[in-house]
Amino acid sequence: LLEVSFTAFFFVPLRLWDRPSGHPAPHPIARWALWWLLFRLVFRSAWVKLASGDAAWADLSALSYHYWTQPLPTALAWYANLLPDWFQTFSCVLMFAVELGAPILLWLPWAWARRTAAAAIVGLMILIGLTGNYGFFNLCTIALCIALLDDRLLERFARGRFDVRPPPDRKSRWNDWPGVAPALVIVLSGAIFLSGTFGRGAPRWLGPIYPFSTFNNYGLFAVMTTERPEIEIEGTVDGEIWKPYRFRYKPGPLDRAPVWNSPHQPRLDWQMWFAALGDYRRNVWLGNLMRRLLQGEPTVVRLLDENPFERGPPKQIRAVIYRYELTDRDERKATGNWWKRGDRALYAPILGVEIKPPSIAE
Repeated sequence: LLEVSFTAFFFVPLRLWDRPSGHPAPHPIARWALWWLLFRLVFRSAWVKLASGDAAWADLSALSYHYWTQPLPTALAWYANLLPDWFQTFSCVLMFAVELGAPILLWLPWAWARRTAAAAIVGLMILIGLTGNYGFFNLCTIALCIALLDDRLLERFARGRFDVRPPPDRKSRWNDWPGVAPALVIVLSGAIFLSGTFGRGAPRWLGPIYPFSTFNNYGLFAVMTTERPEIEIEGTVDGEIWKPYRFRYKPGPLDRAPVWNSPHQPRLDWQMWFAALGDYRRNVWLGNLMRRLLQGEPTVVRLLDENPFERGPPKQIRAVIYRYELTDRDERKATGNWWKRGDRALYAPILGVEIKPPSIAE
């Protein structure tokens, strides 16, 4: 989002209070900078999958796992997961075709090629957004595709509503500010792209610009997860009965359908997915979360969907881990559940005070 906003700054007119028809056309290099960002975003999404050597991407079986192992699936992911294996393989091939082909089309000198690229990328983003919650990622990518469209495509819809007269000609020069600034953006982002794609890391001289997050490398799901570990945080007041805390968006109760939360990005629920794939010792923040719940910190408790200890915080708290999967048609018909789980284990040590068993006199 930061890089899109920064790059788009050179594309928009500098005098926002003028009539749109009075603005000169954007500098071509500013337009190319947006195209270049879209190219890197989409092309790298395919490149990291191929370069990782992951078996699921290599044999095109990745989508057989994707719908139920992704961080925050939607309810439509349950239905997509029921599609036959041949369709999952076909969908994987189609995804690679879009992520590798569309970035090439957008550089061709024909308007139809850029329109085709935009349609393909927008279609892919819509399908991804229907089955998974990825915050503003899909909308941000779709917004970038607008830069691929020309005014002639939109003229039939704009006539009568907006002034569609051709903008004044811009006397573009390669050494003027509107051209030099986006050219520098292309050079810097290109260095990061080339070093990240074909090298071993970004050059040291690019170090000062990294804290601004305006030039980045991209790539999602380089290695496909083939199982879904899910953390459940539980508390107790007596050491015997453990009650679970319910999160707002991540899978928990087996009978609760996956929820839709885009374009909101629930950081806590999202990070719980990553924590489950690792070790609690490398997720210090999760230990802090458990301590705050043990203290009954109101600002932390409000992040959750359900607090089983409204009368007071628990005496002990722990994190256990399960293996979750989406149910099939028969399982859902028999149980009404969207999820099934098994292989319960302790994820993090128990925190809290020692609970003494009641005496005989008590």
